Amino acid sequence: MNHTLLLPPSDKALLAVDRLDTEARAAAAAFVAAGTAANTLRSYRSALAYWAAWLQLRYGRTLETGPLEGAVAVQFALDHLARPEAGGWQHLLPPALDAALVDAGVKAKLGALSHNTVRQRLAVLAKWHALKDWPSPTEAVAVKTLLREARKAQARHGVAVRKKTAAVREPLEALLATCSDGVRGLRDRALLLLAWSGGGRRRSEVVGLQVTDLRQLDADTWLYALGTTKTETGGVRREKPLRGAAAQALTAWLEVAPADHGPLFRRVYKGGRVGTAGLSGDQVARIVQRRAQLAGLAGDWAAHSLRSGFVSEAGRQGVPLGEVMAMTEHRSVSTVMGYFQAGALLGSRASRLLEFPESLADRSEDSQDSPSKG
Repeated sequence: MNHTLLLPPSDKALLAVDRLDTEARAAAAAFVAAGTAANTLRSYRSALAYWAAWLQLRYGRTLETGPLEGAVAVQFALDHLARPEAGGWQHLLPPALDAALVDAGVKAKLGALSHNTVRQRLAVLAKWHALKDWPSPTEAVAVKTLLREARKAQARHGVAVRKKTAAVREPLEALLATCSDGVRGLRDRALLLLAWSGGGRRRSEVVGLQVTDLRQLDADTWLYALGTTKTETGGVRREKPLRGAAAQALTAWLEVAPADHGPLFRRVYKGGRVGTAGLSGDQVARIVQRRAQLAGLAGDWAAHSLRSGFVSEAGRQGVPLGEVMAMTEHRSVSTVMGYFQAGALLGSRASRLLEFPESLADRSEDSQDSPSKG
C-alpha cells in the first residue's frame, strides 16, 4: 500500500488559531455579500457612506481605524434625533456639518433624521463591526437607553411612526379600476393582483419572479414559486396559489407578453411594446403610486401598501393568522399582528355599536323598567 507523506507546511503557510487572515476575511465578506439581498446591500452601502462622511467631519477618523466606542454611537444619535426643546425641535449636528453632508451627497436634506433611520444606521454600524470581528458600540447600555427614551419622547410630542397606507379591498378595487390603458394596464393589473392576492408579496419578490416560476393548474388557478427571499434564505422553492381574478389577470398579461424565460413583469414602452428588461423595485412602488393617483386615493402609497393591505383584509375577513402567515411568510408574529388586528377591528361589532337596532344603553334602561321578580 502506498502512503502519501504529508510534509509540515512552512512557517509562512501556518495560520493563526485566534484570527482569520486577510484572504479568509475577504472570502467571508464575499459570502455575506452574495447571501444578502440587493436592496439590503444598497442600504448597507448608503449607510456606510454616511458613517464614513460623518466620522471624518465629526472626529477626523475613518471606519477602518478600529472599533468605535459607545460614546461615538451616542453622539451619532444625539446629532440626528430631534428632541422637543423650547417649543421646537432641536438636534446637535452643527449646521455647517449638516450642510457639508448634504453637499457631499450622502444626506438628502438638512435637518434631523427619523428614529427608524437612526436605528437602521446604527444596525449597519453593528454589522460592520461584526464583519471586522470588533465589539460593537451599539451594544452599550447608554445607546439602547437613549434610543428607547427618544422614541417615547417623540411619541409623547406627536411624532408617530409613519406607515404606508394599507390597500384593503376597496382601495385595491379602485387601483384595479384604473388599469384600462392597454398593455400597460394588463401588466399593472396582473402585478397588483399577484402581489396582493398571492400573499402580500414584497416588491423584491415581485421583480424577482421569472416566467419559469409559474405553473398553471387550470383556467382559474396558477401556482408561482418563491425561492430566496428576505426571510427564507435556504433557497427551498415554495409554491403559492393564485386563484380567480388574480389567475385570470396573469393569463391576460402572458397572452400579450408571451415568453418562455426571463422576468415575469417587464417594462412596457410607447405603443404597448413589451421589452425584455424586468422592472425594478422602485418601479413597482411607482406603479402603485401612479394607480393611486389616477384613482384619486388619498394616503401614503407604496409597494408595501399591497402587503399590509393583504394582511389587514385577511384580519377583516376573519382568516386565521396561521393561514395568513403561511402566505406572507412573515417570521415574526408581532410584525404581522399590527396589520392583522387593525383589519380585524374594521369588522368588529364593538366598532359599530350604534348601528345595531338595540344598543347596550337601550337594554340597560329596559332592564331597569321591568318589574323585579319575587
